[in-house]
Amino acid sequence: MAHDGQDITMTGVQPLVISDLLTHTSAAVPAVNELLATAKAKVAALLTKDGRVSAALLEENQTAAHGLAWLATYAQALQQMQKWAEKLRADGKFGEAEQLIHQIAFGEYLWQIYGGIPMSQGEMLRPQDMGLTQDDQRAMMNPSVMALTQSGNTQAARTRLVELMQEQAANATVGNTGLDDEMEMIREQFRRFSLDKVEPHAHDWHLKDELIPMEIIEEMAELGVFGLTIPEEYGGFGMSKTAMCVVSEELSRGYIGVGSLGTRSEIAAELILCGGTEEQKQKWLPQLASAETLPTAVFTEPNTGSDLGSLRTRAVKSNEDYTITGNKTWITHAARTQVMTLLARTDPDTSDYKGLSMFLAEKTPGTDEAPFPTDGMSGGEIEVLGYRGMKEYELAFDNFKVKGENLLGGVEGQGFKQLMQTFESARIQTAARALGVAASALDVSMQYAQDRKQFGKSLINFPRVSGKLAMMAVETMVARQLTYFSAFEKDNDRRCDLEAGMAKLLGARVAWSCADNGLQIHGGNGFALEYKISRILCDARILNIFEGAAEIQAQVIARRLLG
Repeated sequence: MAHDGQDITMTGVQPLVISDLLTHTSAAVPAVNELLATAKAKVAALLTKDGRVSAALLEENQTAAHGLAWLATYAQALQQMQKWAEKLRADGKFGEAEQLIHQIAFGEYLWQIYGGIPMSQGEMLRPQDMGLTQDDQRAMMNPSVMALTQSGNTQAARTRLVELMQEQAANATVGNTGLDDEMEMIREQFRRFSLDKVEPHAHDWHLKDELIPMEIIEEMAELGVFGLTIPEEYGGFGMSKTAMCVVSEELSRGYIGVGSLGTRSEIAAELILCGGTEEQKQKWLPQLASAETLPTAVFTEPNTGSDLGSLRTRAVKSNEDYTITGNKTWITHAARTQVMTLLARTDPDTSDYKGLSMFLAEKTPGTDEAPFPTDGMSGGEIEVLGYRGMKEYELAFDNFKVKGENLLGGVEGQGFKQLMQTFESARIQTAARALGVAASALDVSMQYAQDRKQFGKSLINFPRVSGKLAMMAVETMVARQLTYFSAFEKDNDRRCDLEAGMAKLLGARVAWSCADNGLQIHGGNGFALEYKISRILCDARILNIFEGAAEIQAQVIARRLLG
């Protein structure tokens, strides 16, 4: 099956031949893009008034707009899968597993474009929701698309992929990722760290609702996690966002909380690099890189959620310094950190984004007995289903003091702009964490399906069980290629807010799907707290909410597409 001219699928209509596979998938990509162009025109007509996208019409036609975002995400995902496959083929690395992943991905996603893209567990986007008629969909009626939908994602293909997965080493990544040897060495290093130091303890930390031990953070600092993308001149390693994706994926595969520790430093460092003064960069970046200083992001407020322009926490200047008063919520890892990237309103006469400023607000790390010992601030823990290793808090500020020198950039009113500059990296990193959670779900479910016997044989031998495992592997690879593409664009200094948003949107859904299917494979045991999949399901659920809820993400993508 590894040579041109041999069948990829054992059964099905018109079995695909490897020599034809890339020809078919190559022809399918422009067909999807043509459909996307038609959908874009249809949705634009629904949303545009006087030559501009109308906020009122966007809200009125939200399903159509968000559907366009999902269709565009699928189009980009398939395009990146094609690039991945062609690169592997050129390098002589397009083996049987990779071929099966590629054909199943195209077979499944093309059918979903035809019949319904799942925007969430209970919302299906149909072509007609975007105003598309049957005639509008004729671009998809080409022989290659039809061959892939008929013979791509077959039970035989899924079964064979899982056979290959069983032959590989436990916890190996399914399929060649397409990255170079250096990136794969980094992956292996952090995979070993996760397997040795994180994964054996993660479930216990979750069940006991404990903070990730400081010893783990110290070891992560030694490995360079917190200074990974900080330039060398500021004490970091100056590595790429692609490297950050690989590290985040493997750490999150061990436990999402550990993968997310790096997010705190990534956001803070990006804020300082993009918006800080040279003095602020010299002071704070080396401390972040070494983990001498642990940061937390303090943006969200009660009753505002994603509407950051409505923030009410105020910062009042007195002489050279500021006093901050207000409330914040959903603040991750707030207690034992030393600095907060804190967004507050410095212009009381504004009620939108323009009056917001960002501060590097210093605080004293807390203890279990006194989590918030700094004068002018208090807080309480928010108990949560998952994502527990850093804990979530509500914070209250009452004349909390911040030095004037800690106004980011030294100029008021730049806070929202500074925050927007970090969203590309934050969403790429979140997509990478989603990959790790999806891979973790596959790891534990694969092992369980092999070990668990029912009706005289292992669960993995039942087609609907192996089919779930195959789709978990396939969709994780699709999300991975989209994530790596967004990181590559960022590494090459190209605007990638659209691509990063797509990677986060798809990655979060894939992580939830993998965890949900994994729990189903576990059956009743999956519902028991003692089994790891119960934690993975809880951890996966947050990915569709933070760093931009899926609905907000789709809205942003749609606006960019139509802008």
